[in-house]
Amino acid sequence: MLKVFWMICVVVSWFGSALLISASLEAFRTSAISFVMETSYRDWDTKFPSIVICEMRNMERIQMVADSLWGEEHDFAMEEILNEIGYFRGESYHTVNECNGDEPIENCFHGNFSYYAGLVRSPCEETIEQCFWNGRPFECCKYFQPMETEIGLCYAVNSIQTSARDPLYIDMKSNKYTGPGKLKITVLTEAYVYTLAEEDVPNLITPKSEVLVIDYFIAYNRQISVKNIENDPETKQVSVEQRMCRYPDENNLNVHKYYSYSACSVQCRRDKQLQLCNCTSHLMPNTDPTLKCNMTGLACLNEHYEELTIILPKWSTGKKGVVCDCLPSCTEVDIAIIHDSRESLYNREKRCSTIEIELSQLPTERYRRNVVRGRLDLVVSIGGTTGLFVGASLLSFVEIVYYFTIRPYGTIYMRKNHLQIVKERQ
Repeated sequence: MLKVFWMICVVVSWFGSALLISASLEAFRTSAISFVMETSYRDWDTKFPSIVICEMRNMERIQMVADSLWGEEHDFAMEEILNEIGYFRGESYHTVNECNGDEPIENCFHGNFSYYAGLVRSPCEETIEQCFWNGRPFECCKYFQPMETEIGLCYAVNSIQTSARDPLYIDMKSNKYTGPGKLKITVLTEAYVYTLAEEDVPNLITPKSEVLVIDYFIAYNRQISVKNIENDPETKQVSVEQRMCRYPDENNLNVHKYYSYSACSVQCRRDKQLQLCNCTSHLMPNTDPTLKCNMTGLACLNEHYEELTIILPKWSTGKKGVVCDCLPSCTEVDIAIIHDSRESLYNREKRCSTIEIELSQLPTERYRRNVVRGRLDLVVSIGGTTGLFVGASLLSFVEIVYYFTIRPYGTIYMRKNHLQIVKERQ
């Protein structure tokens, strides 16, 4: 009877231990990270967002390129085709209709679109000038570095995604000593200006709230607020699935060298283009030239334009679009537009516009990602559970292995050795 009672106690103890260990493993898998708001803001350094300038249109340059390629008497439809190719945003209505029909117009080209896009886009020196950070001038094209994107060549400051081999960064931090930061630049063309996190990239589906559309002879002022994310150093030791985000250097993409949600959406669109049309957009970054579309592929992209510009979550069914299962970046920034204003620029001989982007105030809050259940916590939890219910430790489990493996062989060896000694004595 005592043995039965003892056996029941052992089984119940092991069962309770197994339940608690299972709960600890589940908590480690699903609740290893906590996300809190921090308000002890006095000693923070707030990094200014990345500012990316992408030329939107330059009809004078297009006309100059067309004249140099086909002479001044060329068909003016070719200028519209150059405009679509150079500033491709997923649609190419004129190009497909003029050059992909039974009777294409004179001078149509049917491939090598990247080359013509490169002729059309303006270099940095013809895009921006007169840059100031907190009233201090700096050399624009030294720090606004080229960035290859799916909407073409852009110029970015304070971004890690630029194409430069040795990127240069200007110190654009704001704190209680410097006050809110302000960036002022003069833009020489019609352009899109993006306010992004340092790992983000402009793309076809960037929210309109993050894009400032720049026209000539207008002074723009945008006030923003920024909430950064501070990560516990131990979060690097937690798996991507547990923390539900990726650090920029945990890159699994081909199109950009650092991971971000926006870069991941570009990768999804690239993969979908290859699936539908067996080629990609001629502006797709870091893509083998042999995979870029010719005229037939361009017509295919144009046909599937709506499908390729809609991002759908992985669980979505029955809808046309690009299914994209992208995690956010662990270092992404919450950028909010506080106020936009504009006024006309008078008495300007040169066609240009000015842009001021500034922090409305120093942030008083930021997010913090903490590890609440690390690997050591899991080991301690499992050890405490087995010690409480079973009275076991790591050494106990070693003893179990020893008891069923090494000890039997040792016993057999000792017996054989003893018998050998006995025989020798006889």
